[in-house]
Amino acid sequence: MVAKKGSISRAAEFLYITQPAVSRSIQQLEEKLGSVLFFRTPKGVRLTKDGELLFPYVEQAFNFISLGERSLTEVKDLQNGEISIGAGDTICKHYLPPYLKDFKRAHPGIGIHVSNQNTLSVIQMLKKGALDIGFVHLPVQDEQLMVYKIMEIQDCFVVGEKFKELARYPRTMKEVVEYPLILLEKGSSSRTYIEKVFSQHGLTVKPAFELSDFELNIQFALIDFGVASVIKNFIAKELKNQSLYEVNLTQPIPSRYIGVVHLKTIPLSVAAEKFLSFLLNKPEKEL
Repeated sequence: MVAKKGSISRAAEFLYITQPAVSRSIQQLEEKLGSVLFFRTPKGVRLTKDGELLFPYVEQAFNFISLGERSLTEVKDLQNGEISIGAGDTICKHYLPPYLKDFKRAHPGIGIHVSNQNTLSVIQMLKKGALDIGFVHLPVQDEQLMVYKIMEIQDCFVVGEKFKELARYPRTMKEVVEYPLILLEKGSSSRTYIEKVFSQHGLTVKPAFELSDFELNIQFALIDFGVASVIKNFIAKELKNQSLYEVNLTQPIPSRYIGVVHLKTIPLSVAAEKFLSFLLNKPEKEL
């Protein structure tokens, strides 16, 4: 807590114990480890290199202890309990809401906490014990995770009014990359997937715009900045009212999946197990 708060006094206040008790605990820990874990700054304290090395292990251990305590105290009939979920922007907006609404209606006593994170961050938080389950873009290769496919998605390219001639007949990937491309930022799972597909056809993707989420991609296409990579499942309204036009490819992009994941080695809480079962056995919502 001292590391999180950056201050011995603030940590003591948060923990409802005295400042000398916190200082004494740190001193005893440092003596036992033979390492200095904190150094003082004008604004409080900060972790030393040794402290930074130890902190993620301590954080993970406390997260798992809290998870175990929470699981033990949950009432078996699901009158209470908590679920921590991690998911990206697109999943939070377009996939999760109707499922959360139905689950909350069936189990009003269960608290649901959603953390908005990309696929990589979701997996990191799961491994720290900070999440029960996470929603990710597949494929994900990780031996520590249980992975379930929950929704097939189709990547596509769309344009606004200015570039709609591109949508009049099927185009090659080589033709598409000659236009200003609007892609997600480097490192995102969707960007990595698109780059891989184009690379398989001997093409290098050089976007004119690199944005943080699909909603921005859609908006930039609507105002005619170029050709945007989006998920077709989530733009049905824009395609129907012809504010956007799909660019059909002569070599279609293979479909992929959204998945839900959790750690293999840590049992799910009663509430999280119930929510996972609810997801896997529920018919797909109309989007």
